[in-house]
Amino acid sequence: MDLLNIDELKELLKKHQEPCISIFMPTHHKGKEVEQNTIRFKNLLHGTAKSIIDQGFRSSEAKEILEPAERFLSDSYFWQHQSDGLAVFLAPQEFYYYRLPAQFEELALVSHHFHIKPLIPLLSTNGHFFILALNQRNPRLFQGSHFSMSEVELKGLIPQSIEEALKFDEPEKQTQYHTGTGDVKGGRGRRAAIFHGQGGDTDNTRHKKDILRYFQMIDKGLRTLIGGEHSPLIAAGVEYLLPIYKEANSYPFLVDEGIAENPEEMSQDELRKRAWAVIQPHVQKSQQEAFSQYRQLAHIGRASHDLKEIVASSYNDRVEILFVTLGVQEWGTFDPESNEVILHRKMEHGDEELLDLAAVQTLLHRGVVYALNAEYMPDPYPAAAVFRY
Repeated sequence: MDLLNIDELKELLKKHQEPCISIFMPTHHKGKEVEQNTIRFKNLLHGTAKSIIDQGFRSSEAKEILEPAERFLSDSYFWQHQSDGLAVFLAPQEFYYYRLPAQFEELALVSHHFHIKPLIPLLSTNGHFFILALNQRNPRLFQGSHFSMSEVELKGLIPQSIEEALKFDEPEKQTQYHTGTGDVKGGRGRRAAIFHGQGGDTDNTRHKKDILRYFQMIDKGLRTLIGGEHSPLIAAGVEYLLPIYKEANSYPFLVDEGIAENPEEMSQDELRKRAWAVIQPHVQKSQQEAFSQYRQLAHIGRASHDLKEIVASSYNDRVEILFVTLGVQEWGTFDPESNEVILHRKMEHGDEELLDLAAVQTLLHRGVVYALNAEYMPDPYPAAAVFRY
């Protein structure tokens, strides 16, 4: 599936020619329900075309902008390879799409910039995580949440096997080994590495160094892919591999507790549940600490639920922690030069979705964003924030 990271977010946030179209929808990726994907997407495109025309653009312009997305309607392969949600962004001469482990509510917006708030849970720290399934062949990376998970494409970024990683070594420095095909008795079916050489201890030490080098190459590839992320990474693999990967790792948010079991022998859903069991206490603890910090600092003016103050502060690098309500839009304008925020009850031409703007600016300034359902917000308001000063 597709990986959304801060660099991708920055690309979406660049100034684009109007109109900017943002489409979100839940998707099915198995069973007969897959056929519903194209029907739902077709209806969304039809409604979007009408909205583009209603905003003063010609029907020919609407057709041209939406044409790349229209091609998906006849692409059965695309719909058979989905995650839990689809996000599509279109503008004149531009087209972005992401198949993501997020259960989006159906939404289509036409504005002068892309709407990214539904993506916030995948970019924030409240429940989004990565799992690295370690193996000496075919390592895999997943991104997930409490409810869903999908695999991230790694080919071209990391070696696909330890043999591939070490193929450029000098022959005399390579360890001769292969992976056994039989199950290890009493070891949860883990496969054993069979070594050939002169002396077990020496060969085992050399083999560990080879695995370390292989994992260092994996770590280098992951830095390219998720180096700018703040989401936790959980390593999953047979027990002896986990400390070796920990030694190779440079990603600052690797969770100490890994999943000490062969991921190849677990279903994707089992792997997600095991990962969530590891990550849930961390998520709950950090969120409760953020709530506590908000309540304590509200009394001294370093926390607020005033949307105007929050929007201006997010742009000026003041927001350390932001809580925004999912499924809610607050429309208005913000002038960075005067720091003036104007709120409107309904969307007007030239408006921005202000919760979206505050979340984006907070993330770009390395703040923490919690995108929550209304009942979990610290105060009964669309937004709340803790300020750095």
